[in-house]
Amino acid sequence: MKTAQTIFQDGSHRWVVIARDPSKPDCVIDTNEYLVSREGENLLTDPGGSEIFPAVFAALSTIIDPMSVRYLFASHQDPDIISSLGLWLECNPEIRCYVSRLWSSFIPHFGGDEHSLTAIPDEGMGMPLGSGHIEYVPAHFLHSSGNFHLYDPDARILFSGDVGAALLPPEDDVLFVRDFDKHIRHAEGFHRRWMGSTEAKLDWCERASRMKIDMLCPQHGSIYQGDDVMRFINWFAELPIGLSTFRHRR
Repeated sequence: MKTAQTIFQDGSHRWVVIARDPSKPDCVIDTNEYLVSREGENLLTDPGGSEIFPAVFAALSTIIDPMSVRYLFASHQDPDIISSLGLWLECNPEIRCYVSRLWSSFIPHFGGDEHSLTAIPDEGMGMPLGSGHIEYVPAHFLHSSGNFHLYDPDARILFSGDVGAALLPPEDDVLFVRDFDKHIRHAEGFHRRWMGSTEAKLDWCERASRMKIDMLCPQHGSIYQGDDVMRFINWFAELPIGLSTFRHRR
């Protein structure tokens, strides 16, 4: 089953990652969910697919009452991101889910309606959480046409969705990146294929390089911290991606 581990805490303000499920079916990609809490207000990023809902719910139960989750954030529309929405709404019909305006009429196929979804404008937006605030940061075309990341300026944490993701073999599946050069080999193929726009990539890298980030937290794989954050941004900026790297086989 998944486990919940605190990765940042300052008083009531904390980040918890829900990760590493060795009992999941092999056909289901492993995902990281992040709980952001402040003064009793709880937000869950990319809460996952319906297949893993029981594991996420159980892991959350070890640290908070899952019914106290007030907000969900979906970085984009993929089923591993948000197909559990209908199950969350069955538990708590008052939950609000923040998502790109592009997907506000697509995601209701998983559950929810105009009353449970809040559309994020293309330019992004801020949102209060307890006594602080978080920011929904545009990351369009990386890899979804309507895509956002979540930045917590007080914790100096960026939840980066699929940017930074790595598909790790069991022997290298650790919570934090330990050996950047070894780790990044598991990220290269994913980024070459799934990130489709060089212009969008360079725009994101330029903006991210100016942000104060102590931890870059992707939805798959290990967390980058310290100097590895800038190492990743520089690596991503130089990486050829998208159609220019794809070769059709006859």
